[in-house]
Amino acid sequence: MIFRLDERLIFPDPELAEPDGLLAIDGDLSTERLVLAYQNGIFPWYSDDSPILWYSPHERFVLFPVKLKVSKSMRAVLRSGKFIITQNQCFAAVMEACSVVDRPGQDGTWITDEMKNAYEQLHKRGYAHSVEVWENGELVGGFYGVQIGSVFCGESMFSKVSNASKTALVWLCQSGLCHLIDCQVHTEHLESMGAQMISREEYMLMLRDND
Repeated sequence: MIFRLDERLIFPDPELAEPDGLLAIDGDLSTERLVLAYQNGIFPWYSDDSPILWYSPHERFVLFPVKLKVSKSMRAVLRSGKFIITQNQCFAAVMEACSVVDRPGQDGTWITDEMKNAYEQLHKRGYAHSVEVWENGELVGGFYGVQIGSVFCGESMFSKVSNASKTALVWLCQSGLCHLIDCQVHTEHLESMGAQMISREEYMLMLRDND
């Protein structure tokens, strides 16, 4: 059953989500609603031509920083010093770059103007963060996401040059800022770096333990 949200600041039990993870529609992207959503393992994912869709997958694709796998070639990139990494220096620019990057198999972007505005407000309130990767003074990679306790919920990443987004991810894993990274969408390159599937139940336990 898919629930329709109204002005009340509540969500249905995530256990009631559809097999594809869809839990509810409508509502809004206020900071308060978004924080409540992430605290309960729920996130919005929709396009311009649809209502707001709220998901809570039955399995979560996550990366435990302590299980990070860094290849020999990636270690060489990190040692080279070709990239400079910063945090929260240009959140809006990172979101914009994520919204325009070409993604195989995807037509358009789910990072709408409404989403950009909402997450910039989350950033101003200290919930959303960005990691930036620079090469020769140019922003060449990075990602943004929402942090709940010591769980970082990754939203999107981009890379204009090889290994830029991977460098950002390695930096986050080694920063000590989080104990779990929610990758949301499975990719082979994240799996090669140690990401794995866990159940919603395990995810929620970790989310609440670290809240």
